Amino acid sequence: MLTHFNYGTDHLTVGNAIAIAAGKTKAILNDKVISQVKASHQYVQQIVSDNKTVYGVNTGFGILANTKISEEDTATLQHKILQSHSVGVGDAIAPEVAKIMLITKVHALAQGYSGVQLSTLQRIIWHIENDIIPVVPEKGSVGASGDLAPLAHLFLPLIGLGKVFVSDKNGTEQVNTNEILKQKGLSPLQLGPKEGLALINGTQFILSFAVKAVQRMHNCLEAADIIGAMSLEALTGTKAPFDERLHDLRPYNGNKLVAQRLRLLLNGSDIMQSHVDCGRVQDPYSLRCMPQVHGASRNAWLHLKELTEIELNAVTDNPIILGADDTISGGNFHGQPLALPLDYACFAAAEISNISDRRCYLLLEGKWGLPMLLMKDVGLNSGFMIPQYTTAALVTENKTLCFPASADSIPTSLGQEDHVSMGSISGRKLNKVLDNLEFILAIELLSACQAIEFRRPLKSSALLEFAHDYVREFVGFAEEDRIFAEDINRVAGLIKSFSFVEKVNEFAIKKNIQLNRNYSGFEIREN
Repeated sequence: MLTHFNYGTDHLTVGNAIAIAAGKTKAILNDKVISQVKASHQYVQQIVSDNKTVYGVNTGFGILANTKISEEDTATLQHKILQSHSVGVGDAIAPEVAKIMLITKVHALAQGYSGVQLSTLQRIIWHIENDIIPVVPEKGSVGASGDLAPLAHLFLPLIGLGKVFVSDKNGTEQVNTNEILKQKGLSPLQLGPKEGLALINGTQFILSFAVKAVQRMHNCLEAADIIGAMSLEALTGTKAPFDERLHDLRPYNGNKLVAQRLRLLLNGSDIMQSHVDCGRVQDPYSLRCMPQVHGASRNAWLHLKELTEIELNAVTDNPIILGADDTISGGNFHGQPLALPLDYACFAAAEISNISDRRCYLLLEGKWGLPMLLMKDVGLNSGFMIPQYTTAALVTENKTLCFPASADSIPTSLGQEDHVSMGSISGRKLNKVLDNLEFILAIELLSACQAIEFRRPLKSSALLEFAHDYVREFVGFAEEDRIFAEDINRVAGLIKSFSFVEKVNEFAIKKNIQLNRNYSGFEIREN
């Protein structure tokens, strides 16, 4: 059933931003918002007609803020700002991320503090609803004074310039905007005073990468608990370190949640029961300390989610129009509030990759009843030795991506913009770390599934048996070496598409097992 969202008045969350982008939720401008937008635009018109000097309305930009622009040139100024600031380089960002940029920009502008025309908002919504998504280069923003370059590229199509992604049954291609507008019988917009500045001032590039990171990192954290539990079972580890009483003595919510999930995931396992009196005192940290490590990353994720949702409902352009005689030129466009938690989340995601790689290594050692390299006939076969090379390589790559971009600042605009956040780089880096993490978790999942079969005829818990059987629908047990890259890519696809976690969660609900009970905030909801 299609749900509805009101731009400018409803509370935008990560979940419903993604749902709008996916076409599952229809977002509209209601009468209240239309009235707010028209009033704000009228304030700007009055400022121009009264010849009041207001930054960005009738002045130049950045270091040129003290350069007055004549009334007849104010519209030309807004056209030129989109052209002059379109300096992005590199590959185009994913159309989904660009679409989320459009959605988050509409929500900010619709709050009625930016002075844009209603027709401008309606054209942006037309792009969203028709999946005609602007092509935005990935590099060029310093994350302050707004994401200037990416947003300039995002809105070039409004004035008939730039390129857009267009999809059909044959795939997606980049097409010149003017060709699409002609096909659709539309004309480029004539931007009014301040509109160009309102469009490019803002944090929507940083924010959209944060939205995707919140979604993707949540999926990885959920998967890491399930896969970690499978590895622990395969290695005949103990669940004693997940005792609720222990975690009540150090009550971080992320730690307690992970410990709870591990207890539920392992509950009823024949494999666990088979070695209760084995005499092993302690497991290695990558097994024993999953609540502490996964939990710390959960806490970092929650912080990023909370700040992302503040930003989703914020007004981040400049100046803010409160009335014809009341404008404020400030710094709401500065990306620092998101740059810091994005860097923190980057470390947190990299740590999940570190601990997952260590569990992959443990599975290969040939200890506790498992064959070395998870294959009986090694020598002729290398077994699962080489997939762990890949996790080692990806983990090291993640470490190199952990330098905090927000720790750097290079002045721009001849020193007028003398401190910048570099949050755009923070957001992109975090998503690259998540790319690698998804592959690392896939390799651990492959290894754990292989190892569990050496415990037969004993069974795992119902949840972990389901997880194992679901993977086996796509990748079989390895009796001998084969092109493991194909297996890795298939299983990584299950993680990247969210289907692995979704299927396990659906099975848990069917069995009335609440894997995330009592920990509000650690989920993604559409409403």
